[in-house]
Amino acid sequence: MNIAILLDLMADSFGDRTAITDDRGSVSYADLRALARAAGADLATAGSATLAFADVCSVAVPTALFGAAWAGAAYAPLNFRLPAESLKAQVGRLDTPLTVASEGLTPALGTPAVSTSEWQDRLERVEAGTDGGPYVDDPGNPAVILFTSGSSGSPKAAVLTHDNLCSYVMDTVEFAGAGEDEGLLLAAPPFHIAGVAAVLTSVYSGRRILPLPAFTPEAWLEKARTGGVTHAFVVPTMLARIVQCMDADPGLSVPTLRAISYGGARMAAPVLERALELFPEAQFVNAYGLTETSSTIAVLGPEEHREALASGDPEVRRRLASVGRPLPGVEIAIVSDSGAAVEVGTRGFIRVRGAQVGGRYLDSASSLDDGGWLVTGDVGSIDGSGYLYVEGRADDVIIRGGENLSPSEIEDTLLRHPGVAAVAVVGVPDAEWGESVAAAVVLTPTLAGRPEDEISDELAGWVRGHLGSLKTPGRYVICDDLPLTGSGKVLRRVVRDRLAPDGAGAPISPGSVEPMKGEAL
Repeated sequence: MNIAILLDLMADSFGDRTAITDDRGSVSYADLRALARAAGADLATAGSATLAFADVCSVAVPTALFGAAWAGAAYAPLNFRLPAESLKAQVGRLDTPLTVASEGLTPALGTPAVSTSEWQDRLERVEAGTDGGPYVDDPGNPAVILFTSGSSGSPKAAVLTHDNLCSYVMDTVEFAGAGEDEGLLLAAPPFHIAGVAAVLTSVYSGRRILPLPAFTPEAWLEKARTGGVTHAFVVPTMLARIVQCMDADPGLSVPTLRAISYGGARMAAPVLERALELFPEAQFVNAYGLTETSSTIAVLGPEEHREALASGDPEVRRRLASVGRPLPGVEIAIVSDSGAAVEVGTRGFIRVRGAQVGGRYLDSASSLDDGGWLVTGDVGSIDGSGYLYVEGRADDVIIRGGENLSPSEIEDTLLRHPGVAAVAVVGVPDAEWGESVAAAVVLTPTLAGRPEDEISDELAGWVRGHLGSLKTPGRYVICDDLPLTGSGKVLRRVVRDRLAPDGAGAPISPGSVEPMKGEAL
């Protein structure tokens, strides 16, 4: 089954219904299908096996997603916030790509590359009847390629097939189940699995999409009010800022909002509790998933949120910190490091299997084991009622604002600065971002002796120039040396403890540190 069928069914059944509204106007499902067919024909003419997309969300996003599917090509949304050299390297890993990007990026991305506006104009000029015909139906083909960071630190390209994505959508969403008045405020970026999943599920359910190209809490609230938004997905960072904005102006409200889904990172309990108070009529859903699982695999539903908030039972109240229970068709298990199942409530490694689980990466073999299980990279536990609690990454990946960041990538960048002799980058708790990035730095004589504020500004500018602002540490602590195990590995837990908010000011030194239980010496 090709994901193009999701759009084809809606266009056949409710072609006049509005699919998306952006700055260029509103597009019906019939019109969106025509654009997707034209995009598919455009790809075929170019001889491209991949459509790379690097721009903010607009009608161009579903056009590119379904257009690639129509042509039997892969859709690869890229993080347009990355430096041009990083984007160019990612494009270079794709099979014969046609790149559609914002005006400012196209010169740096090489050929064939076309600006989003020029591409859209080109597609809109395609006459009816010459718009590409039926889609290529090869469900095992890559449908979507998403670049992500793994524990190794090098960017990985997760591959999801049509079967993976159709399984997720059709198992979780009722066809045409949305009312004609329903509208989704889409603030998740196109290069995030949440953005891809939101487009697919909205189209299949028949819900109108209202993209928000650049998030600010003020812009989000304004669009939600004026656009008649009924549904929204946010990452915890967004919700924290929305809560702050509403607390600063008690008159703000979104009376049409019925449902808020959140995920992508750990949600701070105070933020969630306040949001439940500010949106008393809204249904809250915690959606836990990974890029490799085609988005959501476990859900904490609206009734469970409200029941937990109101409960005096600590065990029920605790469920607000969970990510809920597995979706139909998804199996989740907690195992030890040997792969054996652990007892209920015991912490271990989270693994998952089901038809929506991809587990394959570009230029590499599948990560699924012989039983079809994928080790997620997270650790957690499942209680006696089946609720899953995710404690964090099994490795040291930092989750900031819903994005996975690799400490080693940031460390390598800092080590290229002549003033840095050694560095350890960790994530520390942050009420707004879920985690913020902090760095313990050992200096060379190039920077030693300068004021710490000046050093921090210098290093922040260096990282920002190479990796962008998202991956730039917000705090730098200068130390004489890093705490190490006997084998020379950095004791990240010690660094993290010292750099955490409640550990501020504590010195970092090698000292005599006992390794964690089970850690190799």
